[in-house]
Amino acid sequence: MKIPVLNLAQFHGFPSMDEVYFNSFSDHMVLNHHLIDRAHSHDFFLCVLFTAGSGTHEIDFNSYRIGPGKVFFLKPGQTHHWKFETEPEGYIFFHSQAFYEMHFLGHTLTSFPFFYSYQNPPVVDLLTEELTSVRDRFGEALSEYQGHGLLREMKLANLINAIYIELARAYTAHVDLEMIPSSKYTHLLEQLETLIDHHFHHQKFPKFYADKLNITPKHLNRVVRSTLDKTTSELIAERIVLEAKRLLVHSQDQLTQIAYTLEFSDYAYFSRFFKTKTGMTPMAFRKQYTNG
Repeated sequence: MKIPVLNLAQFHGFPSMDEVYFNSFSDHMVLNHHLIDRAHSHDFFLCVLFTAGSGTHEIDFNSYRIGPGKVFFLKPGQTHHWKFETEPEGYIFFHSQAFYEMHFLGHTLTSFPFFYSYQNPPVVDLLTEELTSVRDRFGEALSEYQGHGLLREMKLANLINAIYIELARAYTAHVDLEMIPSSKYTHLLEQLETLIDHHFHHQKFPKFYADKLNITPKHLNRVVRSTLDKTTSELIAERIVLEAKRLLVHSQDQLTQIAYTLEFSDYAYFSRFFKTKTGMTPMAFRKQYTNG
């Protein structure tokens, strides 16, 4: 069993638009429950605002509480699922990278702090006054999506951008501006994360990534250390461990097959690596998670 990777065309909304989807969360759950009732990932960017309800939202093996004022952000490829304790309400939208960036040529989605790095928390908890304003923007965007007005797509793109700007302000409200990395380092980190995502199966050492970025391993390590307080090797290892966890929990593959998929020389080496990083063996992790 592989983790389902969902695309925009699979979702049922009010009026179909190729590159964007918008809905109330309750209607979204009714229309698409067959797609989202188990762990899955997407090939698009997603944002969801909860205005009521409670439960947990697990994103790549990190659990976050659901409640009024919580906003979650997901980048393509992240695995997640919901567990609700009380009935959820709110809004959800998602779109392709192309939808956003063709309307804002001078601005990329990764310029927003919640999208620029997988290391940044994928959630913001809005204050009461912030929630009122953001909820109104979501409501206006949903009305536009469901309408047939002139230049509907352009207006919807602008409303989504306004939502992102307001959420970015809330997200960074309590961050020391001096701790935010320079735009040069931010872009380099974005490139590094993309390279790791594409090559981690067969390239597990920093020199490969430094060469791809046309910098020395020492300079690359300085960039990662200054932005994330980690080493390049730690960043690569985290991506390998995340993929291992996904395969252990969301597939029926044998442990030796998972080691082979991740291109370890043998299962023993993979098991030692995994235990060093997580404190438990792959088998123990699988049993703990599936029995929990």
